[in-house]
Order: sequence, then C-alpha cells, then structure tokens
Amino acid sequence: MPSYLHALYGNGVHIITANEYLAKRDKELMGQILEFLGLSVGLNISQMGPSEKREAYAADITYGTATEFGFDYLRDNLVYRREDKVQRGHRFAIIDEIDSILIDEARTPLIIAGRASDGTELHRITAQMMKTFIEKDDYGIFIESRSAFFTDQGASKIEEAFGIDNLYGMEHQELLHNVTQALKAHAIMKMDVDYIVIDGKIAIIDKFTGRVMEGRSFSDGLHQAIEAKEGLEISEENETQAMISVQNYFRLYHSMSGMTGSAMPSKSEFQEIYQLPVIEIPTNVPIIRVDEVDLIYKDETSKINKIVTEVKRIHEGGRPILIGTTSIEQSEKISVHLDNRKIKHQILNAKTEEHEAEIIANAGQKNQVMLATNMAGRGTDILLGNGVKELGGIHIIGTERHESRRIDMQLRGRSGRQGDPGSTQFIISLEDDLFDFYDEEEIGRYIKKIKTDENGLVLSPAPDKFVKMVQETVEQMHQSSRYHLLKLEHALNEQSKIIYAMRDRILDVEPVRMSAILLEYIEKYITRLTYREHLAEPDSSAFMEELSLVFLSLGWQASDLQDIEGQIQGKALEALSELESRLVIFQDDAEWGNQLRAFMLQHIDTNWMNHLDEMNSMKEGIGLSGYGQQDPYTLFEKAALSQFNLLLSKIEAEISIRFMDFIKSNLEDAASLEGEER
Repeated sequence: MPSYLHALYGNGVHIITANEYLAKRDKELMGQILEFLGLSVGLNISQMGPSEKREAYAADITYGTATEFGFDYLRDNLVYRREDKVQRGHRFAIIDEIDSILIDEARTPLIIAGRASDGTELHRITAQMMKTFIEKDDYGIFIESRSAFFTDQGASKIEEAFGIDNLYGMEHQELLHNVTQALKAHAIMKMDVDYIVIDGKIAIIDKFTGRVMEGRSFSDGLHQAIEAKEGLEISEENETQAMISVQNYFRLYHSMSGMTGSAMPSKSEFQEIYQLPVIEIPTNVPIIRVDEVDLIYKDETSKINKIVTEVKRIHEGGRPILIGTTSIEQSEKISVHLDNRKIKHQILNAKTEEHEAEIIANAGQKNQVMLATNMAGRGTDILLGNGVKELGGIHIIGTERHESRRIDMQLRGRSGRQGDPGSTQFIISLEDDLFDFYDEEEIGRYIKKIKTDENGLVLSPAPDKFVKMVQETVEQMHQSSRYHLLKLEHALNEQSKIIYAMRDRILDVEPVRMSAILLEYIEKYITRLTYREHLAEPDSSAFMEELSLVFLSLGWQASDLQDIEGQIQGKALEALSELESRLVIFQDDAEWGNQLRAFMLQHIDTNWMNHLDEMNSMKEGIGLSGYGQQDPYTLFEKAALSQFNLLLSKIEAEISIRFMDFIKSNLEDAASLEGEER
C-alpha cells in the first residue's frame, strides 16, 4: 500500500531487499498486484546492462538489492554523458530486512574500482613467501579487526629476501602494501568462508546472507593476493574510482521506511544514524514455537556429535529440520557427518544457489533435512507439507551463535510462522568463531573454571550468561566500528557531493556552451595564481614557467621581476580575452564541445581518484592520533578539508594548463586551416 501511494507522485519508488532471490520473488508475486492497479514494475539486478537498468528505474516501482542501487549511484557519477545515467533520483525507499541492510552491511563501504598497474609477478612471489611464515614467530593476528601484522623476525625475512634495509621506509611503501595484503590473504581470508572459487575465479561470499556477491572484488590488491594464494590466474589490480558508505547512500533518500522481524535490539542505532523510529507490531497470530535453551559444548567435536545425534532422533519422527550454519566450510563439515550416519539431506549455500527455489520448496516436507548458511536465515518462507503441523512443525538447529542477536532471531523465525508449531535450539561450542572476537585471556580463564558432563556439555559456571556477555560485547564492538566509519566518511561524503555537482554541471551544459565553462575554470585558476602566496618570491622558476603557459604567446617577459605583481592583473585579462577570441570558431561545433566535456571530466575524475587513495591512507592511520590526546576525527576533518582545497586547485590548474598547452601547440594551425576552408 505505501509503495502504491508513493508511486502515484511519479518520482519512482525503490523496494530494496536483502538478496536478488527475494527481489525476483517479490517482483514476480507482488508485481502482479501493482500492475493490475495500473503501475509499471521493474527489477534491478547485477547481471543487467545500462539500458535494462534505465528501463527498470523508469518504472513506477523498482525492486532490487541495496548494493546494486548503491553501485548504480556511483556508476552514474562516472558517466561522460547525461543520457548514460540510469537512476532518476532518490525519492522514497522501502527496505525489507532493514536491519540487515542498514546495520549489518554498514561496516563495508560500496566501492567502484577500475584497472590499475599490473604487479602479477610480485603477488606470486609474496604469496609463496607467506606459505613459509609461521604464526607468532613471523606474524600475529588481530581477530577482532581481521588484520595481521609482521613481527620483527617476519619483517627481517622480507628485508633479506628483497635486499632492502627497512621494509617500513617510504621508498618501499608499495612492497609493504603488497606483502601486507599477501599476509592477510594467507592468515585471515579463508576458502569457503570469505570466498569460493568458481570456474577459476574468486567469488566473494557475503557473510550476512551467505550468497555470492556478484560482480564484487576485494579492494587494494587483496583480491589479487588471494588469487596468487590459490594458484589462479591473477586479474588486473584495481584502484578506487568512487565510494560511498551504506549509511550515506541511504541518507540520500527524501523518505525511507522498512520492515524486519528483528529491529528492536538496534532501536537506538536506527534513530541516531537514520532518524528512523522503530515501531513494534504484534504478530498476526500468537507464536506457539518452542525456543529451547542453548546447549554449549567445550569443543567443536562434541558439538557436532550432539548435532548429528539430535538430527537423527528428530528425523526418525518425520519432522523437517533446518540446520543453520555460518559458513560453507561448516555446512560441508557437518554434511560429512550426516552422510556417515546415512542421513539424507540437502545443502543450500553459495555453491548450490542455482537450486535454491527447489530446495526451499521441499524444505518443509516430511523427512526433509536442510543444511543452510544464512541464505535460508532471513526472509525465507518455508511452507509446511501435509501432516507436518501434526508432527510439531519445522525444527531449527543453530550451529553457532552469530555476531548479532538479530541474525539468531531471524534463523529462529524460519519456524513457527503464522501460528504454526515449531521448535528451535542452538547447539554451539566454545571453539566457535564468535569467541575469537572476545578477549583471549578472558576466554582462557573461563575455560579453566568450567565443569562438563561426559559428552563435553558445559554445565557451569552459567554458560548461557557467558555466551550472552560475549555476544553483546562483539555487537558493541561492531556498532563502534560502524560509528567510526560513519564519522570518517562524513567529510568524504560532503566532498563527493561537491565533485558530483561539478560533474553534473558539465554534463548538463549543451556542447556548444562548453567553451564558456572551460573559460570559467581558467579564470578561477588565473585568479588563484594571481594571489598565490609565493608572489612574494618572484624568482621562483616554476612560477615563471606556469605564468608563461597562462599568457600563451602574448610576448610577456618577466624582465622586471620587481614589478611582476603590477603587470600580472592586466596580462591575465589579456590572456583570457585572447583565449576567448580564439575559441569563437568552435562556438557552434557540437563535436568539439563533447570532446571538451570529456577532457574536463577526465581531469576531474583522475584527480578525484588520487584524492580517494590519499584519504584511504589517511583513514588507515587516523587511530594513532588518539595516543597524542587529540580527537582523531577533528584532525581527520581538518586534514581532509586541506587536501580537498588542494584538489580543487589542482583540478582547475590541470584543466587550464593542459588546455593552454594544447592551444599553444595546435590551435594556431587549426585556425589557419579554418581560414583556408572559408
């Protein structure tokens, strides 16, 4: 109803879902009703080309995923023609599973990257080297931040191998970056957890949805480092062309709302970051699902034994079972144990995604056992087969507590829907990934105190309270990470708006008017040059060279250096006047205007990309300033503003100087040819 109402304004409604499966499903099912009511409905997914996307966005209501909407926004701000844009504004959005999109995924910014330099051989060399490195001796790991560092011994090994004195010296920054990414690929990034290999290519796994992230790659050379680690063909390295945080993208919308079954734990964050109040709506019918207490085991082996035993016991009664795992690796490990006990089952993860609809359609039938990553943990409606209600409905087994209670709530919510019977239970161990994020010493002290039964089940002290405390601590850590990203992204987001506005102005101008826009940039540049501080140092050879470019072939000589400040104003006006007269011959030439547009946009984009790289480097080191009793965010904003002012000056200077250089060497010939033709 709200999508229909807002669509009547004619500005477009975006209905955003957690994954493409849900976007396709909802477009096909709900789209029939909307089309019956006279509205057009579009679908925006990753495999579509620009023309298909434009058609989808032109519809009254457009279904799609959050990342695809965000990437389209970034791509729209890289085009060289206005008609190549696909979006038509951000008026109203309805977000399904809103906590997953606005909170869980908000720690990872959306980045568009292009091809950069090729360092294929270096990636292979450093990948082989990392295979010889030993944890604690050569490197250490920070699990909570998913980062790794070299010990003194590890750094010495690299220095010896490459014949250098200091790995951390400024002249070796490229090598340091490469070996650091090789170490992260080796020590942090795991096959079947963070990525899978499909047809010889690395495919990223979205840890929150369990799905392949189509068209995405790891940034800053990490993707190439993983390819080298796995012995695959190494793709060209990428450099950042455009980026935006999830929070800042969705704050572009004039109005926004959403739904989820698990918003209440993050009520304050919704209000603070997005100004969205959370309203709790009672369920349609009372929930009769039984949520049993967690079973917490000392080690993974004991946990898996209990899971398989429980599956066998419940399966013998005919009830369907959904086993929720946090990774492909874990689902395949449990699958082997189920096979050993002759328990027939289906696996739903990123490797079996093409059979998703069929697997889910059968998951609620008698005697069905489904092993699934988070793909089946949110937004999936499993319909009960004949006679399943009478058996007690679907039984859910969670094999790990997630980093957020909300994801656990979603897994439980696959059972007992719309008043149906059902039951859930988490069977976990103290060796699960969740506990890697917690203080190692605290975990060690707790394990020393525990008492278990003969099967490894933790009986005391208060295992459920301990798990709850760990989960809440990890949630707070991730929340802090999101706030940190948002604060750092604020300055960059404001800067991107200015750059995108500059691009839009150039895109919107008629080709025959481009010369006037160019002259504006040159005038700004000359004004800056006129008042530059080093006018007080007129013997600067670089300054004199720059002035000679500005004044073209006017015959200006800087013989009287003492009087330079008096001459420069008048000479600047002469230079602009002459340039304007030379450009008159192109005033009706649309092709020339389009070339000029591309020329200006190229220089804006190149400098903006370099600026993004500088900002990323600044962000990486910003935490260190806290040790000096200074607010790191204030320092970052000041530094970012200073760099941005330099960026604007550089854009104006580069466009002006490059064009004047072109004029000096080519325009006279072009003018004489034009005269001959006339």
